[in-house]
Amino acid sequence: MTESLQIDPPDEFNQQLVKQVHPPDWINPEPDGRYNLVVIGAGTAGLVTAAGAAGLGAKVALIERHLMGGDCLNTGCVPSKAIIRSSRAMHAVMQANELGVLVDRKSVAVNFPQVMERMRKLRADISKHDSAQRFKDLGVDVFIGEASFLNQSIIQVDQRQLDFKKAVIATGARAAVPEIEGLKKTGFLTNETIFSLTALPPRLAVLGAGPIGCELAQTFARFGSEVTLIQSKPQILPREDRDAAQIIQRQLEQDGVKILLNASTTQVSRTETGKKIQIDTQGKVTDFIADEILISTGRAPNVQGLNLEQAGVKYDERNGIVVNDFLQTTNHAIYAAGDICSRYQFTHTADFQARIVIGNALFKGRSKSSQLQIPWCTYTDPEIAHIGLYPHEAAAKNIRIQTFIQELKDVDRAILDAETNGFVKVHVKQGTDKILGATIVASHAGDLISEISVAMKSGMGLKQLASVIHPYPTQADAIRKIGDQYNRTRLSPLIKSIFNKWLTWSR
Repeated sequence: MTESLQIDPPDEFNQQLVKQVHPPDWINPEPDGRYNLVVIGAGTAGLVTAAGAAGLGAKVALIERHLMGGDCLNTGCVPSKAIIRSSRAMHAVMQANELGVLVDRKSVAVNFPQVMERMRKLRADISKHDSAQRFKDLGVDVFIGEASFLNQSIIQVDQRQLDFKKAVIATGARAAVPEIEGLKKTGFLTNETIFSLTALPPRLAVLGAGPIGCELAQTFARFGSEVTLIQSKPQILPREDRDAAQIIQRQLEQDGVKILLNASTTQVSRTETGKKIQIDTQGKVTDFIADEILISTGRAPNVQGLNLEQAGVKYDERNGIVVNDFLQTTNHAIYAAGDICSRYQFTHTADFQARIVIGNALFKGRSKSSQLQIPWCTYTDPEIAHIGLYPHEAAAKNIRIQTFIQELKDVDRAILDAETNGFVKVHVKQGTDKILGATIVASHAGDLISEISVAMKSGMGLKQLASVIHPYPTQADAIRKIGDQYNRTRLSPLIKSIFNKWLTWSR
């Protein structure tokens, strides 16, 4: 019988969630012989690996110590996108007057407890797909408990020993907490705890302006919190295209987020009026008061407690498990997938790395992780989506590029939707139409980037994209317009002169 687990608040929806992904009455099976595959961690990478391998006829064990579904279901994609949807609805109502829909803004309010209850309900409804019972029904031996390697071919869980031919480590990552004086004593939130809130914090400080920090800063500001976003670097979303990040920064500021750049948090303390946060901005020290502090300064791999040394698996406390391009660890019978070993910490990356592991581990495949073309999206409003190389990465590889930009302010559907705050930017190899990378800033950039992803995967260049008919009017037509831009560059003075002579002669 597994230990009982409680998630705050302990309402019917969280109880339903726990019943699915960490059932209190779960009885671990008795191992019977050697497993083709033992998977540690039931987040996206682990679930896809276990389900796929079992579906192919492998004898599979799956081990999870906490909540099946991992970050994505419980503390990441699912809960965050649920409340982001509510914040977008609030924003749409507040902007409705500009579209001729008369709204008394003073009477519009967010029911934060209801927003969070909706999120918990949807999360619980979705959780059945990641449930222990579902995977048992798929033929997987599901173990709830702590896993640790006894040696290079045996894993122990719940006093049971699991002998394996191959194993997969998919234990993911967690929020990294910076060493700031007074922080732990004062208390803070991470993505793992913020979704347990039932009351809106009047004042919220967000430490770190990466994707999670920016998404939640904007969301809580639209709900009505007074949000301060603190970033140690000179740009929010430092990984992204600078032009794209600047658009998001302007929008966050319009939404009421106060942004402090080149700022480091040096001390936190509790006072009678709230949590005092001391900031050092290039030598200038100031402080302000917040009711809650959200930490979003990075992720740390979950390598603790696995006894990886016994398994001959090399790892790093900061960067996770060391793998080769085939996702093998230093023990070639053991693989890793997902956030535990990848710098691309996205659900879809974990999914496709799991597919590589299945083929390589069970069928001696040689699929390479480096061959994956991974798009990603930050779900601010507007969104930023990207795939492939940035200009600075191309320069580092001595690849000359040509860049084409289509502003949404010149796309009819974006104008009609009042969503002109963005662009499509595509980089091609100089002298060709081969797409090397792209960034899209748009209300639904995460959907639009897939067209570029398909083109890159299939080897389709901008010339061919220009010939793809798009319904009119759509914002995706911006991608076709990029293709038209490329085609116009092919009309050199010489070619134009030949065309003119031909047309003159043929009149």
